[in-house]
Amino acid sequence: QVQLVESGGRVVEAGDSLRLSCAASGRTFSFGSAAWFRQPPGKEREFVAAVIWSGSRTLYTDSVKGRFTISRDNAKNTLYLQMNNLKLEDTAVYYCAASTLRVMNTSPSGYNYWGQGTQVTVSS
Repeated sequence: QVQLVESGGRVVEAGDSLRLSCAASGRTFSFGSAAWFRQPPGKEREFVAAVIWSGSRTLYTDSVKGRFTISRDNAKNTLYLQMNNLKLEDTAVYYCAASTLRVMNTSPSGYNYWGQGTQVTVSS
C-alpha cells in the first residue's frame, strides 16, 4: 500500500517562490523514481520534473528549467518541488507521482502511484 499526499499549494503573485511537498507512506522502499506533473485549467496533465529516488539525477521540462528544483528526502519519504520566479502560466493543479522503475519517465503512464493534487495559483 502506497499513499502520496501533496501540500503547499496556495495563491501567490508572479515572481514569488513556493515549495510543494509530497509525503509518501507505505512501501516507499520500492520507489525507483518520482516526479511532479501539473494540469493547468482546461489542459491535459503535463510533465514538470522527475528524480531518481535513490540517486541524484533530475529531469525538467524546458519551461521550468532554472526556476524549479525537484528534490527528495529518502529518510522522510518526502518529495519536494521548489518553485522560484513563478509565472502566470504556472497556475495548475500539481501532482506528485512515483514509480517502481528507476527511470525518469515524462509520461504520466510511467508512474503507478499518484497524489490527489494541490492547487497553485499565480496572480499578477
